Amino acid sequence: MPVRLHSITFDCADPAILAGFWAALTGYRMGTVNPFMAELGGDGSVGPRMVFIKVIEGKAAKNRVHLDLGVDDLEGEVDRALGLGAELVGRYDEWGATWATLRDPEGNEFCIGHHPVAPHS
Repeated sequence: MPVRLHSITFDCADPAILAGFWAALTGYRMGTVNPFMAELGGDGSVGPRMVFIKVIEGKAAKNRVHLDLGVDDLEGEVDRALGLGAELVGRYDEWGATWATLRDPEGNEFCIGHHPVAPHS
């Protein structure tokens, strides 16, 4: 049986607050929420669910893995993310793509950008 992506999991200090940020940004529906974890998208209506688990240690370094969110209106979505509590790291235009790197309210990096579709060969 093949392996499948079950969830994208974030360690965090406050699962409910961080899940609320990502729910507002992505449109995923809030599922289970308790003092130790929160879940988005667990109802099967969207792609992989997002899980936020309370941990005691803080974020120590740049993420080695991050989410890339594709959009049509780059500036509008970056402004919306900033209004939700994200922090802008930088704006980039390289390798045929234009994007902004941001941090969520707990410092996790993610990107919002235009990602060209590669032609099928």
